[in-house]
Amino acid sequence: MLLQLDGVSLRYGTQVLAENACGTINRGDRICLVGRNGEGKSSLLRLIAGQVDADAGEVVGSSGAVVAVLEQELPSGCSDSVYRFVAAGLGPVGLWLADYRDEPGEELQAKIEDAEGWDLIPRIDSLLDRLGLTATDVVRDLSGGWQRRAALARALVTEPDLLILDEPTNHLDIAAVEWLEGFLDTFRGALLFVTHDRALARRLATSVWDLDRGRLRVFACGFSRYQEEKEKVLAEEARNEALFDKKLAQEEAWIRQGIKARRTRNEGRVRALQDLRRQRDARRSRQGTARLALDSGELSGKLVAELEGVSFAYPGEEPLVRDLDFTLMRGDKVGLIGPNGAGKSTLIKLLLGELKPQSGTIRLGTRQQVAYFDQRRDQLAPDMTVLDNVAGGRESITVGGRTRHAMSYLSDFLFSGAKARTRVSALSGGERNRALLAKLFSQPANILVLDEPTNDLDVETLELLEELLLSFSGTVLLVSHDRAFLDNVVDSCLAFEGDGVVREYVGGYEDFQRQGGRFVAPDRSGSTEPPAQEKAAAPAQPARKTRKLSYKLQRELDGLPGRIESLEEEIAALEEEVSQPDFYQGEQAVVEERLRLLAERQDELEKAFDRWAELDEGA
Repeated sequence: MLLQLDGVSLRYGTQVLAENACGTINRGDRICLVGRNGEGKSSLLRLIAGQVDADAGEVVGSSGAVVAVLEQELPSGCSDSVYRFVAAGLGPVGLWLADYRDEPGEELQAKIEDAEGWDLIPRIDSLLDRLGLTATDVVRDLSGGWQRRAALARALVTEPDLLILDEPTNHLDIAAVEWLEGFLDTFRGALLFVTHDRALARRLATSVWDLDRGRLRVFACGFSRYQEEKEKVLAEEARNEALFDKKLAQEEAWIRQGIKARRTRNEGRVRALQDLRRQRDARRSRQGTARLALDSGELSGKLVAELEGVSFAYPGEEPLVRDLDFTLMRGDKVGLIGPNGAGKSTLIKLLLGELKPQSGTIRLGTRQQVAYFDQRRDQLAPDMTVLDNVAGGRESITVGGRTRHAMSYLSDFLFSGAKARTRVSALSGGERNRALLAKLFSQPANILVLDEPTNDLDVETLELLEELLLSFSGTVLLVSHDRAFLDNVVDSCLAFEGDGVVREYVGGYEDFQRQGGRFVAPDRSGSTEPPAQEKAAAPAQPARKTRKLSYKLQRELDGLPGRIESLEEEIAALEEEVSQPDFYQGEQAVVEERLRLLAERQDELEKAFDRWAELDEGA
C-alpha cells in the first residue's frame, strides 16, 4: 500500500466535496478520478498530494513513499533553462547543482557535498536524455508538447512512487497527447489522474474512482467497463429513490388522516416519518443533464466549397497549405487534425471565403449560415451575463420552429435562474463552453465550425454534443485533439502532415492511423498557439506597400509579442483562479476585484492584438 484515504471529508464553505471517502492506492495502480465539473476532483488531488488538509478523517501514507504532481498549467512563462527547471524538482540541492553547472564555486561545491548531491547528477542527465530534452533550451521557448515533457521530467526526477496528474493533455495537440500517453503507459509507479480524454483513460486506467455528490465510489475495472457499471448504479439509485419517495408519500398521507395517526400506539410510526423526512432533505440530487438542440436553418447549396490547387502562406512565412484539392459538400462532417500552429484555423477561413489563396481557386456554395465556436470564446462578452450574451435582449428564443422563453432555453444548458444571471467572467471553463454552445445553437446555422469545443466539458456533455452533431443535417468542420470525439463524429479528416501538405482520409482519427497517416514530429521551439494571423479572423489582405516604421514604432512592434504572451499567461492564471470551487466563498470585495482585473486584462489583450495588426500592416 502506498496511500490510503480513511473516512476523509473535504468541504469548501457549505459545499461538501467529499464525505467519508475511502480508497487505497497500491504500487502499480493506474487510477482515473472522474466526476462532473465542480465536483471537487482537483481538490481531492491536492488533498492526496498533501497540499491541503482534510476536514475529517485522514490520509495515511506509506513510510518513505514519494508523491509527485504534474501541474495542470504549462510552465510557459518560465525563463529558466531546461536543466535548472528539471533539477528544481529536487529542491535546494537541485538548484545548487544547476548553479554549479553554470558557474562552479567552492561554496556551492561544499553545499552539494554536504547534501550528497553529486549522486543526483546522473539521474537528471538520464532523465533529460530519456525524454529527449536539451539541457540548455529555455523553457518558455519550447512548444507546448516539449514544455509538458519538461514538467514531466521535473516531477519524475524525484523518482516518485505515486505520480498525480490533473488534466495532463491540456494545451497539447494530438501528437503530443499520444507521446504523453505512451510514456505514461511505461511508467512503473502508481498513477492517479484526472482527464476528459476518454482515449487516454481507456488506455491507462486499471481502476476508476468516481466522485459524485461528495461520495467516492471505487470501480476495480477499466474505463469502458466503468461507464457500463456507472449506468447500472444510477439506474438502481433511481429505482431506490422512487420506492423511497412512494413510501414517504404514503406516510405523509397517513399523518394527515387526523388524530388517530398521533395516538400513543403510533408514536413510533410518527418518529419513522420524521426520519424519512430528514433523509429526503439530506439527499443530494444529481445535477440535471444538459439537453442540446440545434436549428439547422435553411439548407445550404449542395456544394459548400471547392478548392483546386489552393496554396496559402502568410507574408514571410512558409506555406501552411500547398496545392490542395478538396471538395466540401452539404452534410459532410470533417475533422481538421495536426500539430498546433499547422494552419487548421487558416484552412477554415479559406473554406468559408474569409481568406483568399495566393494561388489556386476556391468556389463557394450558396445560402450559407455559419455558426463559429471559437476556443478563445471571443463571442462572449465577459462583463455581460449568460442571459444577455445568449438572448441579446430577446425574451424568447426559437429553435427548430419551437419558441421558448430564454430562461427555459438556458436551463437546457444547465444555467438555472441564478447562473443565467451570472457574468461570463465569473464562470468556469466548462460553463463558458456551455454558454457559447447555447449562444451558437440559438441561431439558425447550416454550417458549424467548432474549434476545440470539448475543452473543459465533462464526459456526459461530450456524449450529448456527439449525439447532436451526428443528427445535424448541415455541414460540420471540427478542430479537436480529442481522438474519441473525432472518431465518434467525423466521416473524414483533413490531416496537416507538414510542409504545407494537407491530405484527406476517410473516417475518424483511428482510421487516419490505420491508413498510415502521420504528422511531422513537432519542433521543440515555437508556441503552442497558432500564429497571430490565425488567432484573429481577418479578411483577405491586399498586397502591402512597404513602409519603414519609425524607431519608436518599431520598438513598440517588437515588444508587442512579449506583451501579448504575458497577458495571455496572466489571463490563464486568473481564469484558473476564478474557476476554483471556493473562489466565490471568499470576501466579496476580493472576488469583485479579481473579476474586474480579469476583464481589464482581456480588454488589454484585445487592444494589443489590434495594435499589433495595425503596426505589422505598416511595417
